[in-house]
Amino acid sequence: MNLDNLTRFCCPSCKNTIKWTLAEGSCTQCAATYPIFNGVPRFVADSGYTGSFGFQWNLHRQAQLDSYSGLPVSRSRLFSVSEWNEDLSGQTILECGSGAGRFTEVLLQTKAQVYSFDYSDAVDANFKNNGAQPKLTLFQASIYDIPLPQASFDKVICLGVLQHTPDPALSFECLSKMVRPGGELVIDVYANTLAARLQWYYFLRPITRRMNKDTLYKVISKWTPRLIPLAKFFRAIAGRAGARLVPIVEFSYLGLSPELNKEWAILDTFDQYSPAHDHPQTEATVRRWFESAGFTEIKVRRGPNGVVGKGIKI
Repeated sequence: MNLDNLTRFCCPSCKNTIKWTLAEGSCTQCAATYPIFNGVPRFVADSGYTGSFGFQWNLHRQAQLDSYSGLPVSRSRLFSVSEWNEDLSGQTILECGSGAGRFTEVLLQTKAQVYSFDYSDAVDANFKNNGAQPKLTLFQASIYDIPLPQASFDKVICLGVLQHTPDPALSFECLSKMVRPGGELVIDVYANTLAARLQWYYFLRPITRRMNKDTLYKVISKWTPRLIPLAKFFRAIAGRAGARLVPIVEFSYLGLSPELNKEWAILDTFDQYSPAHDHPQTEATVRRWFESAGFTEIKVRRGPNGVVGKGIKI
């Protein structure tokens, strides 16, 4: 751990500076302490409502990395959503909800300085994947108490996360405060449409999210591989709507190998059925978020994971 990379942090409780050693940080004002565990500063005591995500990403820490699959799946999604240049030298990016680091890996390739965090212990998986990169500062923290100065990032990005927070509107507000004037915020969130709501997991999740995560994972690991051929069949005859007739997800259409497709299918099916929170949003709501937070050049549209929003901070 390079202590020089930690000087930017501030105490999430009182916003004062933190003095760091190789083992922990201590607030210079309120004396709160923040341990460094497995190379990652921890600003929360546990994973809270995100425990299932830490569970899945530590089990499948490499599955969705482009460097592991050999396919530019994460890279294509990130740049299609953000519309950013691929060279961001000299800029500082804040990534919220990094999971195992599929997008962290891509962001680091832009040569930007990247600060990346997750509420869950998925940060351990991300550290194993990307922790050796000198331009990465990885930490575990809540989106509601980000331990960094506000209005200090050139770019803030949050993909696949907001719908799984207790209060997506407040989560967005907290992210918007981190963007400097003239900086950009990019988010996506599940779409609140009738078609999206008519998916198996919205009917079954009231049961599955109360199951022990180990039990749920065992059930999904057993049945998902058996249902993949059926999902592929229905997708072949009716496209995306056909694939939704089966209560799993699979990604053979991306060009994944059969074994990697099975791993992705298990991972993402568990990801659908296990979260404590799932709050999809309309395009109109996302646009209001950006307008209320003082953004201009706002773009809100449908994207690969639901609703995409971006804007520049005034």
